[in-house]
Amino acid sequence: MFRVVFIWTLMLCFGTALGNAQQNGVAGGPKLAAGRLNVSIDLDGKLDEPAWQDSGTVAELVQQSPRPGESTPYKTTARVLVTSDNLYFGFECADPDPSKIAVHTKQRDGMVRGDDTITIVLDTYGDRRTGYFFRINAAGARVDGLISGPEEPKLDWDGIWDARTAPSARGWSAEIKIPLRTLSFARGLDTWGLNFERNIARDRTVLRWASPTLDSFLYDLSRAGSLTGVQGLKQGQGLEVSPSFVGRMVNQFQDKTRHWERSPVIDATYRITPQMAAVFTANTDFAETEVDSRQLNLTRFELFFPERRAFFLEGANQYEFGLGLNETFLPFFSRRVGLHRGQPIDINTGFKLNGRAGRWNVGLLDVQTRDTLVAWKADDVVPGTNLFAGRVSYDVNPKLRVGTLITHGHPDGLSRNTLAGFDAVWRTSEFMGNKNFLIGAWGAFSAGDVPSGDRSGWGFKIDYPNDLWDCFTSLNQFGEALDPGLGFLPRPGTRRFDASCEYKPRPSKSGPFRWVRQNFMEHRFYRVTNYRGELESWRFFWAPVNVQFESGDRFEFNWVPWYEYLPEQFQIAGITLPVGGYRYDRFRLEFQTSRHRPWEFGTTTWFGDFYNGRLLQQENYLRYTSPGGTWQAGLTAEQNFGTLVQGKFVQRLWQLNLAYAFSPDLVLTSFAQYDSESQNAGNNLRLRWTIKPGNDLFIVWNRGWKRLILSRDDLTLIPESELLAVKLRWTFRR
Repeated sequence: MFRVVFIWTLMLCFGTALGNAQQNGVAGGPKLAAGRLNVSIDLDGKLDEPAWQDSGTVAELVQQSPRPGESTPYKTTARVLVTSDNLYFGFECADPDPSKIAVHTKQRDGMVRGDDTITIVLDTYGDRRTGYFFRINAAGARVDGLISGPEEPKLDWDGIWDARTAPSARGWSAEIKIPLRTLSFARGLDTWGLNFERNIARDRTVLRWASPTLDSFLYDLSRAGSLTGVQGLKQGQGLEVSPSFVGRMVNQFQDKTRHWERSPVIDATYRITPQMAAVFTANTDFAETEVDSRQLNLTRFELFFPERRAFFLEGANQYEFGLGLNETFLPFFSRRVGLHRGQPIDINTGFKLNGRAGRWNVGLLDVQTRDTLVAWKADDVVPGTNLFAGRVSYDVNPKLRVGTLITHGHPDGLSRNTLAGFDAVWRTSEFMGNKNFLIGAWGAFSAGDVPSGDRSGWGFKIDYPNDLWDCFTSLNQFGEALDPGLGFLPRPGTRRFDASCEYKPRPSKSGPFRWVRQNFMEHRFYRVTNYRGELESWRFFWAPVNVQFESGDRFEFNWVPWYEYLPEQFQIAGITLPVGGYRYDRFRLEFQTSRHRPWEFGTTTWFGDFYNGRLLQQENYLRYTSPGGTWQAGLTAEQNFGTLVQGKFVQRLWQLNLAYAFSPDLVLTSFAQYDSESQNAGNNLRLRWTIKPGNDLFIVWNRGWKRLILSRDDLTLIPESELLAVKLRWTFRR
């Protein structure tokens, strides 16, 4: 019944919104007119077609960091062309020494923070809040994401678009092609929000078109400029069909069984309006999804692993709830759908509705799973069930958004669970003239097969995120019976208070500390009590030294006094700690080299007391990138050495990353891991060939090994499982 009411409410919202043509409009700032293009562009990274010179106005980027407004030798210009089907962006990036241009990867969604890059952000709704993020490095590696807040985008979304770059004696140039069918946009809006940014990695100079100030976030669309000339754009019939075929071989060495599977998969998208898309999937398969990076857990709480599956990432920004809750509380966490206790659950069909209607923002998800035999117990079947999540928000004005969220169902297929939540976020970039300031509040409650007690939760946050001072305070309470069946809540039955303030001065370049780019003096505190008001945890994090040098290297020292109360026995690596309160002090030393160099090194060491003993934690990494980003190799080692009253323990995690890029469209990667907790080793070998944007071939080989431990020094690993999967996906658009 609740779903019927919810859908009728949505239809009423649509009717109201469609009958009201009022839009929030895009931000002020500089304006750029897109030129109309009647001939095709040869996407080769070179702006040698006459259309580029006749494209209309030209955007010139200026220095945003470290010294806003000052001149640089990195002249950067941007142009925009529009056809009936595509947006084209052209960039010319001058560099006085092109041999020092940094490139570390050619992978799709690879780590490009140490690379020379160009970034585009687009507000196609005119709401000054949500939009798209596109970034390329000087080798043409593509990174994209969805924007739902001013500070960080969601980088896991993969759109269909293309880019090419070309080196020159004066620097480099780039051409980017974004099909209009990739974007959702408001019908009738003749101006979009737009911003550009260029990063020069070796001296970490940042150039920007609009809002070139230190207090401005690139993803804050309220500070974006304006792109005109986009009226009358169309998306064809708005139909996109992506059939896939998956073949796989599964080998269980212990059971001496091997079986072959093959299955067709269908994904289809229909744009009901230019800014509202309905998505359907059948017989869904995630064979191409990258494996999770393992983690060592020294806490008594569930670890958080991010969503990686493409179907759930599309439109993920619509489900943002509250302000800055992060992993403290996610009322809807899409990894609960199609996964249960770490095991994949088969999906028959899924439906999504994502987009906007006037000032309304909508996200709906409905998935039907099927009976699935799981591995943790012989002949144990998770029954098929229906799982639903819905999120609706309304932009009262350009600063205030209010919303609601509902989930229904439980991934175990047996329990009844419903959660409803309400939130409001007010934000401005004009506080005291030009500062960022945000206030958010939320409330939620759950029903169904939940424990007895308080089923509600609430919280608020006040945030002042700026360059010199970055401070916030928040208070969140989670009832002991608040149970988000499709969400993530590691500490129910608690009240948590957080306060943080960072002072981040930038020393004068003519003073004695001119070799320092910025110093981060951090003070962070949190306190957690249980539902009876009894203290469970507190921690104070102090960084008297956290220095980023002009070279790009960084050094940090921290002192962290800590308190934990264990309400029940807690086991770490086979050692059991008794009930009681524990007060201890931890210290951290950290050093990282600049990311722009071919060789990167970092080390982090935690030392000091730990519960009733001592703990030494060490994490080191070493990475190498060949010229041009063709080869990548990285080794990470994480080790914990604990000495407690009850005994000693050692935890180890080793990870090896290798990548070879034939081109940005053909990349082979290998990710090997071993951890001492599971005593398992695993390797994920993955080849992705993007035949053309939207058409991909994936070949994935996963193999796991189990350590026998016949003796203390035995390092023998025997094969445990193997998966070979081939997935071909083709996309048709009309």
